[in-house]
Amino acid sequence: MGIWHQSAKIAYLAVFAGVCGHASSEFVAVLSGVGGPELSVWRFLLGGLGLMILALIYPTSRNLLEPFKTEGFKLIVLALLGVTLGYLLFHWSLDFATVPQVATMVTTIPIFVGLVNLWLNKQPFSTAKIITGISALLGVALLITDGYLAKLAGAGQNLIGVLMALGCAAVVAAYTVMVRPIIGKYGALRITAVTMFIGAIGLWLVVGLFWKIWVNPLTIFDRPAAQAASLLTIAAWNTTITQFLWIGGLAAVPDITRGSYLFFLKPVIAACLAIVFLSQQLTPWQMLAIVVICMSVMIEALWARLAQGAAR
Repeated sequence: MGIWHQSAKIAYLAVFAGVCGHASSEFVAVLSGVGGPELSVWRFLLGGLGLMILALIYPTSRNLLEPFKTEGFKLIVLALLGVTLGYLLFHWSLDFATVPQVATMVTTIPIFVGLVNLWLNKQPFSTAKIITGISALLGVALLITDGYLAKLAGAGQNLIGVLMALGCAAVVAAYTVMVRPIIGKYGALRITAVTMFIGAIGLWLVVGLFWKIWVNPLTIFDRPAAQAASLLTIAAWNTTITQFLWIGGLAAVPDITRGSYLFFLKPVIAACLAIVFLSQQLTPWQMLAIVVICMSVMIEALWARLAQGAAR
């Protein structure tokens, strides 16, 4: 089962490290100079290949074909759902909706994780989770829009983009919950590598067929050095390592809904990175939002202890 399943603290730490990787992806993406669906293909083709190589290094995860003997069809469906469809909806939504709208909708992933977990595994979605989840989501909206919640409103094509982003959150959450028992059986590294690589191939085909952009990974070093370095970084750190930590960590934590709530910290981490590396200043609204998000996540994490203390 691995060390993550032996220690809940390590599992939660892995999830948090994965969130940090997600939060820093926007910075690397800007440096790459490649945008839209094409970037997602580069990211997951190279990142998926990195996961495959990583899996082949370790003897316990080297047999990549073994899971297909019992879970082959399910693995393919989950890969196409969580990677191909999920990230296609994410990048396509940006053609219709604004970045704040898409970012806010995608941050609903922990809510969908809780709902899917309730539906499939009958794990209770407690009142505490509902309250802290809504509070954190409102804080995210406040942080991303800098207090102007009206920016989240939209009509016409904006609505299409918002619904796409919401669909992205739903399918990624469904993938995360449904892949958990398979990871428990065959290991996080092996299953993450297989699903990411299959999903990347699906993404490559969809973008090639509908956008007429056929990405050739062999041409990466034909690009300017800075661009090639950025693409390799977003593939290795923001995809290979990040997806392994995020998906594997969530599969190992005792409460997947609680673990997924760490995703609410993504915009907070991104804001901190902007302060450190871009010398940006936080507005009062943004500082308030960060406090709300952090308090919501902390209360959810400590809810059991707080409830016991109140009972005494």
